[in-house]
Amino acid sequence: MGLSTHVLDTMHGIPAAGMHVALYATDGGVAVCLKQFVLNQDGRNPDGLLLDASSLTRGSYRLEFDVADYFRARGVQLPEPNFLGRVSLDFGVAEPQQHYHVPLLVSPWSYSTYRGS
Repeated sequence: MGLSTHVLDTMHGIPAAGMHVALYATDGGVAVCLKQFVLNQDGRNPDGLLLDASSLTRGSYRLEFDVADYFRARGVQLPEPNFLGRVSLDFGVAEPQQHYHVPLLVSPWSYSTYRGS
């Protein structure tokens, strides 16, 4: 089924359009960038799935979200150093035949995630 993500800006109550995101495959201390993209107006990858069913394999991955740059671009005054710069979510894919949806709910001061459907 593949891998997807969705980001919601909980400070403003909107999708995080314009946020920069990178996807990595990880193995121990080594991270290989698979894809970089900017979220669309719905807070999603404009190309749809990050990895389709044939590309998603068993293993470890990381999604990295440029949170501080996104909120600065929206005019939020952040302290220096800011509390959250980039949010990195490390997760594993044990059953690649299933769909893995990794959403992020984020503000300049907090975030949460879960495995969605």
